[in-house]
Formats: sequence, C-alpha cells, structure tokens
Amino acid sequence: MPMRTEIPVYHPDLYSASAIRDTYPHYAALRALGPVVWLSKHKVYALPRYAECKQVLLDDDTFVSSGGVGLNPVANRVGQGTTLFSDGDEHARRRSLLAHRLTPRALRTMQDTVDQQAAAVVEAAAARRTVDAVEVATALPMSVVPDLVGWPQQGREHLLRWAGATFDALGPFNRQAVRTLPASLGMMRYARGVVRDRSVLDGSMGHDLLRASDEGRIMPAECVTMMIDYLAPSLDTTISAISSALYLFATHPEQWRLLKADPDLVPKAVNEIVRYESPIRAFSRTAARDTELAGVPLPKGSRVLVLYGSANRDPLEWDDPDTFDIRRDAARQLGFGQGTHGCAGQGLARLETSAMLRALIERVDRIEPTGTPEWSLNNVIHRLERLPLELIPA
Repeated sequence: MPMRTEIPVYHPDLYSASAIRDTYPHYAALRALGPVVWLSKHKVYALPRYAECKQVLLDDDTFVSSGGVGLNPVANRVGQGTTLFSDGDEHARRRSLLAHRLTPRALRTMQDTVDQQAAAVVEAAAARRTVDAVEVATALPMSVVPDLVGWPQQGREHLLRWAGATFDALGPFNRQAVRTLPASLGMMRYARGVVRDRSVLDGSMGHDLLRASDEGRIMPAECVTMMIDYLAPSLDTTISAISSALYLFATHPEQWRLLKADPDLVPKAVNEIVRYESPIRAFSRTAARDTELAGVPLPKGSRVLVLYGSANRDPLEWDDPDTFDIRRDAARQLGFGQGTHGCAGQGLARLETSAMLRALIERVDRIEPTGTPEWSLNNVIHRLERLPLELIPA
C-alpha cells in the first residue's frame, strides 16, 4: 500500500517480548508522533490517542469488525462467525441470544453468591499471608465464569490456558501466536465436543445456545464459537483487572488507605484500575469505505489498530494520566470498549472485581510486595503472570 509521507512511521515492533512487558514507553512515543501512526512492522495504522480510538469504536458503520479484529489473516479467518467478528444485524442477533444473562437485573441475582465466593477467596489468601496474587485473582473468575457459560467439569483445568491462547492468536502471526496455536485449536475441539455431546450445564448460557440451535435461530457451529466468545474475555480480562488491582494497591499504599477509609470509592477504583492497566492492549478494525481520520485519508480496506492502553494514558484526555488515583472520574475509560462492540460482560467483570475489593477492604489491613512482578507474554491481554505479595490481615 503506498504511504503518504506526512503520516508518521513507527518502526519498533509493538509485539516484541520486551514491548509486551514494558509497553507504556512505546505508547508515549506513538502519541508524540501523532493521532494516526503507520506501524511499518505490521502494516497497520495505529491509533494511540483517546479521541481517535473513541471515534472509531463509535463508528461501526465505517470501521467494521467483520473482517476480523486480529492482525493476522489466519485468526481473522478462523474467528468468522463469532460475536466479536460481526457487525450490524448479525452482531445484534448474536448478542441478543445471551443478553438477558448479563443485564443488571440478572447480575443482581448473582451478587450474594459472588460476594460469598470473593470472601472465601480472600479469607484463604489472608490466612496464608504470602501469596501469588495472580492465583488469588484467578480463583473468583474461575469459580463463576465456567458455571455461567455452562462448561462441564471435565476439561476445565485447561480453560485458562486456552482462553489466553485465544487472545494471543489475535496479534500478528509472530512467535507468540504460533506457540499458542495448538492451545487455541484445543479449545475449539473441546467446545465442539461439548456441543456435540450436549454436555453443557443445565440453565447455563450454553444451554440457551443449544435451545436456540434446536429452534433454528442459530446454526450448531455458532454454539461453539459463541461459548468461546463469552468464556475467553470473561476470564482473562477480569483476572487482569483483579491482579492489577492488587499490584496497584501494593505499590500505592496511600490509595489503599483511601479505599479502606471510604469503601464507597470502589466503583471509581474499578474504573481507574481498568484505565491505568487496561486489560486489552489493542484490537483492530477495517475501513469499510474510503474515509478520513484526524485529517489522514484512509483508503477502503485499511486496517486500524485501536490502542486501548495508550488511549487510557493520553495526556490530551486525562490530567496526570500516569498517576493512579481512585478519586479520579475515569468512567469514560476505554478499557471495556465503547459503542456496539462494548464488552458484553463488563457488568460481570465489575461485579467480580468490586466483590474482591470489598472482601479485601474488610479482611486485609495492608498489601505489601514481596518480590518482583512478572508480566505475561500475550499479544493482546495485558496482565500479570506472577505477583508475590503479603496480605497482612486486618
């Protein structure tokens, strides 16, 4: 594709291991270059600033998802038929099948159960005191999400690895994507077996999907893709948010004291955590027609990369964006997306993260680092792999 000389070019690999582990300097460099930057390594237009990211997310007629949201043709082909890779009426149809499961009213019926499970997780962790906080963060979503989606007990030990691989596959076709491809295919095979054997849990999302298939409202193959649709994002993104919360409160003890003193700050804290350490690094969109963005002409078929993590640290949008402050009004953060493709499960993620924070407030006096955190190597998910902490009981 011929390049216009006035479009700034960024040559470093945004998906190298070093960039994945320490991505914020890259985001800052991209924002300094301009609102639209050509990534020469990946042949895509990157959007590092808040305004353009939000504009693209809200204009799903011009910037479509049906061509795939990944950065490699294999993932964009395999992902066809999913809610994430659809637009317009097809997207609305797929989301409507399970929307009733994730309404505020439906989530309120889960509140007490989730609170009790969060309390049990935190009590066990506080009793041990020295923990890997990522394991603590994983416990609640793994006890809530598989039951909600309807996965049978057998095979659940692989779900977290499979879900991570599903995201990894959406990056460029690099070493990471290739390495995790067998796990991505393993999840697809497992899901096909569950649908074929009708082994989903009664009363679950999977049960709803099988009924929709029986009634001819969806094809049987859509049951498979839609179960994965709701499992992978509901696990990894929430684990990211909860582990980032523990990391941030361990490294910002004054913010922990603020939250302890005023638990009503929990909703603001969740938004600020997601803004500061956005669980999703980036998804792409494709221009459905010749268009223009921030004065930059984009020919039909151009792929743009929505950098959520960079937008949420954009100084043109946020005062002191690199400061973690739970008193900030961060409700407009883009960590859960925006518009038609806004995260369908964000209410559940907020419910789980809030429950964990409230349980920690009640049972933990201080959160202290005891070792060096390690960030996970994943093309798309931004989350910790290991986080040694001491939870000092209240």
